Amino acid sequence: MNAEKIGTFAGQVWNALNEANPSTTKDVKKATKLKDKELYAAIGWLAREDKLDIEATEDGKDLTLTLK
Repeated sequence: MNAEKIGTFAGQVWNALNEANPSTTKDVKKATKLKDKELYAAIGWLAREDKLDIEATEDGKDLTLTLK
């Protein structure tokens, strides 16, 4: 996996969140059909670019992602 692919995955995640913001990682994974490592690389990319807020769900079993 290279930076170009991760950037593409980040675009898919951003688009999914743009449609349904906020969403959990489970919902974004279903919408994008990304594998776990692809999803979390994309989340890291968006977080590093300060485009994403990340919080644990109330039960602590998932993350809620919100576009800034």
